[in-house]
Formats: sequence, C-alpha cells, structure tokens
Amino acid sequence: MAEAEHSSLPQLAPFRIEPLYDPRIWGYRDLRPWYDHVAEGDSIGEVWLTGDQCLVATGPHAGKKLGDLFHEAPVQLLGPGAPTTDSPLLIKVLFAREKLSVQVHPDDKMAQKYGDPRGKTECWYALAAGPEAKVALGLRPGVTLDQVRAGIHDGTLEESLNIVQVVAGDLIFVDAGTVHAIWPGAILLETQQNCDLTYRMYDYGRPRVLHIEKSLEATKLVTRAGKIAPTVLADRTVLIDVEYFRVERLVVDGKRSSETLASGTDTGLCYLFAADGAGRLVGSDFEPLDLPARGIVAVPANSPTFVVEDLGGLELIRIAPNWPAK
Repeated sequence: MAEAEHSSLPQLAPFRIEPLYDPRIWGYRDLRPWYDHVAEGDSIGEVWLTGDQCLVATGPHAGKKLGDLFHEAPVQLLGPGAPTTDSPLLIKVLFAREKLSVQVHPDDKMAQKYGDPRGKTECWYALAAGPEAKVALGLRPGVTLDQVRAGIHDGTLEESLNIVQVVAGDLIFVDAGTVHAIWPGAILLETQQNCDLTYRMYDYGRPRVLHIEKSLEATKLVTRAGKIAPTVLADRTVLIDVEYFRVERLVVDGKRSSETLASGTDTGLCYLFAADGAGRLVGSDFEPLDLPARGIVAVPANSPTFVVEDLGGLELIRIAPNWPAK
C-alpha cells in the first residue's frame, strides 16, 4: 500500500490489551503482587500480553481478539510495507516456581520445513531476580550432539549446559537453536517472535511429551545467546536491537509526547509496557487511557498523537518489531 493510501485510513488510537493467564506445571497459583490474580485450578506460569487470543480491553474494538484485529486492520497497526499481516511479537511475563524443561526453539527455516510460519527467537528482560536466579543458556564449549543425546537419556544433561546468573535489569538474548532453560528466582519479561514452538529435550521426570529428535535437529552448538550490554542514550536505554525486535527503556520525566517515542526511522507498531509504576496516555482524539503496573498498550502505526504521563514510579518499556533483511 502506498503512503498516501495509508494516510487516508482512519486513525487507530492506542488501546490496552487484557492479559491472558496461561497454566504451566512449573508456575504459581498466586501471582500477587505482580498481577491481582489467584488461579482457581492449575498453576500459572505465563501471562500472555500480546497473544492472538488476548482481548482488546479498551476503545472501539474492545472485546475483540488481538489476532483478529491484526487481520482486519494490518496496515493501520503495522504501517505500510510490513512483510506480514500477522501480529509479529508475542510478549509474556514468566513466573517460574520450578525449573522449566531444557528446551530449544527452531529457526524460521526449520519451522517452515514442518509447516509452521515462523520460528522463535526471543529475549528476556529481568524485572526482578533473587540471589539464586539463574538460567541455562546454550551449551558449554566443546559439547557435541552425541553428548547432548546421552545426557538426555542418562539424566546428566545439565552438566553440558552453560549456566548464567541473572540480576534485575539484565537483558538476555536467546536466538533460535539455543538450548536453554529458566530456573526459579527471576520474573522475566519475554519478547519473542509470535510463535509458541518449543521442543522439550529433558523435563526432570515430569509426565509431559518430549521432542528429542526435533530438539536435536534444531540445536545449534554455538549461538549468539547471552547477556546484552545496554546502550544508554540521552532519552532512552536501548536494551536490545536485533532482527525481529527492539526493546528500550524510556525516560518519561513527568510526561513525554508520542512523537519522541520512536527511534530513528521506526514509525510502525510499538507496545508500551509498564514494568513498574503507572502511567496514562492522553490525546485529543481518544479518551484518557490508563497504563497500570505490568499492563501493556498497543500503539498502532497510524495512531493519533498523545502524551504519556507518569502517574508515579513509571518504568516504561517500549517494544517494537524489527523486520529481518530480505
């Protein structure tokens, strides 16, 4: 669609998204104080913030599934020239009471080989971390696939994993093909391709399906995974800027106009997440929109202008898709 055609579309105002509480065997029943939610049944391990099944919470599309809105208004949401009409990013908050499975995600090529549209590269931002917080991130130097296979079967796989300490504020990159696991002790904001493909290698004896052969096929012995050093700029801290996504921590300082949120030529869809504190979006073309702690707002590509107000202690995280080079 040409730029002129895009500009003629009705503007789509920012809107808040309802979180979706996803049961996981390794999670918690009580998510307070992070979310005012106590599970009646199974433990909750993941709070999905932008999943296709999440509901739009505010505005004229309230009650609609987010995935359906992307299919109805892709250009308004993503901007002209986006290589997809799907929601590009799945954003979650992870609550691990027990060790997750040792697992690996496929890259785009492998996912498409088996009929899925995309693979799963992700990153984790540590919202909080205790003294024992760790993750397994990749394989130790020199470990072979034969050693990995043997470790799966004899229960010694952890000996082949690279273990990384986690502290609050860390940004950890996990590219597709990285063998990894999350251990208890940290609350993580996860940004990933909009894909939930996970191949479990080892699950500590829990009665869940393993995907040993596919996990070995997906495994890359050496990857780019690791902690990413932040880049501190005058008005933001860039936590990560790679293919698929860019994650930033923004300085609000009382209030901040929407024109200053984007960086460089990034003018498409973005999400604003309140890692702490609370905020409000105020614009002349829509009703004031509250952003509570751990809440998320979608800012469409053709959003009207607005101001973000800090209502107290706001730590604002901005997340935007990056399109891989063709």
